[in-house]
Amino acid sequence: MNILLVEDERKLADAVAEGLQGEGYEVTLSPTGEDALSCIRRIRFDLILLDLMLPARSGLEVLGDMRKTGLNAPVLILTSRDSIEDRVLGLDAGADDYLVKPFAFAELLARVRALMRRNLPPAPSSLRIADLALELDGRTATRGGRKLELTAREFDLLEYLMLNHGSVVSREMLAREVWKQIMRYTPLDNVIDVQITRLRRKLDGDFQKKLLHTVRGVGFVLREDEP
Repeated sequence: MNILLVEDERKLADAVAEGLQGEGYEVTLSPTGEDALSCIRRIRFDLILLDLMLPARSGLEVLGDMRKTGLNAPVLILTSRDSIEDRVLGLDAGADDYLVKPFAFAELLARVRALMRRNLPPAPSSLRIADLALELDGRTATRGGRKLELTAREFDLLEYLMLNHGSVVSREMLAREVWKQIMRYTPLDNVIDVQITRLRRKLDGDFQKKLLHTVRGVGFVLREDEP
């Protein structure tokens, strides 16, 4: 997810950017409204964090110009102005949410996640590759019409591989997205390898066409063709 942070207070901007990057977001910093408008002409952003007290032009003016350009990414206003009138002006100008400074980073992060969820496309109810089918609502998997008896972890692992089918996923990606571990460590790599081996045994077994492949030194990929 790509975030544009429009904030002229450098110390605050650096701290927020560092925190967001630590959560896996890509962050672009803009110290002025003009720089922000230039950025959105060149880069697609999933979320805008916008300070109101900017040099030369106010954040509300910048927000108005952003919306005129057709930008429909959600905008979260960050400001020290906390009156009802200021909030109404910001929301009427096209903002999606409003956070008053000083704020706790945990609250900012929660609001970022909430706004990101609004823009996500509807999640699919099922995934299919070749003769492999995954029903997400019932958390069941079948291959060639035969039910696969998967543990909860194996199901989550297979779901992630299917969502990224055709692309190699690394152990680091699996640690972060499936095991929800930010820091990857050697024992977890071993656990991942064991789970992949077990999943491969259940998934490919005695089927002639193998779907789960290891890309040596890189990671794993789910695909129909042989590597």
